[in-house]
Amino acid sequence: MKNKVSLILVVLLALTLMYCGSKKSETPAEDYGTPDESAAPVQAVDVIAQGEALVKASDCKTCHHLTNKLIGPSHTDIAKKYEFTAANVTYLAQKIVEGGTGVWGEIPMSPHADLSQIDAEKMARYVLSLDGEKEH
Repeated sequence: MKNKVSLILVVLLALTLMYCGSKKSETPAEDYGTPDESAAPVQAVDVIAQGEALVKASDCKTCHHLTNKLIGPSHTDIAKKYEFTAANVTYLAQKIVEGGTGVWGEIPMSPHADLSQIDAEKMARYVLSLDGEKEH
């Protein structure tokens, strides 16, 4: 019985690693130039909307759900764990691009090296906004 469970877990892990991070993003990196202070609130909403579109178009849903834990944590649980700061946006974007393990358990998150840092930061901003918190 233990061997069957172990085999199932190994197969599940192999399938997860095979599918996570396998879809290429075709969204080009964007240069926003110097921010206009008067447009900051609108720009923030646009960046979050762009992040949502990037998340929905990516393979994130293979391992993450909006509210329920799948292979990885739910996006809402991530938002609750991390304060919405520029430092955490950078940290989570780096995790998205480089992958990692150990923060939420032993199953590794596959790297998404095909994503630009800018797009990964948009995705991180969207995820961090899911608990209603604003960036500060």
